[in-house]
Amino acid sequence: MPFRMSGYIPFGTPIVVGLLLPNQTLASTVFWQWLNQSHNACVNYANRNATKPSPASKFIQGYLGAVISAVSIAVGLNVLVQKANKFTPATRLLVQRFVPFPAVASANICNVVLMRYGELEEGIDVLDVDGNLVGSSRIAARHALLETALTRVVLPMPILVLPPIVMSMLEKTALLQARPRLLLPVQSLVCLAAFGLALPLAISLFPQMSEPCLMAPSLTDEKNVFSSRAVFFLSEDGSLLLKSSLA
Repeated sequence: MPFRMSGYIPFGTPIVVGLLLPNQTLASTVFWQWLNQSHNACVNYANRNATKPSPASKFIQGYLGAVISAVSIAVGLNVLVQKANKFTPATRLLVQRFVPFPAVASANICNVVLMRYGELEEGIDVLDVDGNLVGSSRIAARHALLETALTRVVLPMPILVLPPIVMSMLEKTALLQARPRLLLPVQSLVCLAAFGLALPLAISLFPQMSEPCLMAPSLTDEKNVFSSRAVFFLSEDGSLLLKSSLA
């Protein structure tokens, strides 16, 4: 599946290489940001919480919001860097290489929130250990969405920050200065390595089954529900009544 996490690295690495290409024009910046957010939108949709049906309009809304925010931030920052008279050409080129990260991170948050906003209104299903539905929680949905948004910010950080740093050092080596045609293959390998490092790191930020302990008699008392992927219900004396996990 190209939009599952198993396909994220092979399908995402060429896009990352394109985002980090030096001396990009306005057209190339818009193209790569659009392609990246199109890929991210499909990944978010394929890995959404499927217990609550979501209309196609939510997907389109999230997609458009992410593309507009990513392109606007990337183009705006590039224009500001180019107008910065205090930067030397070498410094300007280096700073421009870091522009994709704030654009992608901001757009990822926008994408996740717009596409999964319905979960904040309706809540997400809570299941017990046997897979039986025990209720729905909006607060659980809020924390699940927060964790997803944080993951989407952490994920592009090593991918879009480490390669520019590494490449700025490698480009000074005698090998790459003598063979500039190797720059693109080397950058691709660096991006692939950074992607391979970032994906498991981002996914492992939060456990698949978190276990906060709560004094909550039932799911209907949502002001006491606090969970992202798992809920514990305790009696007043602290004994465990029910352990349930979010789909």
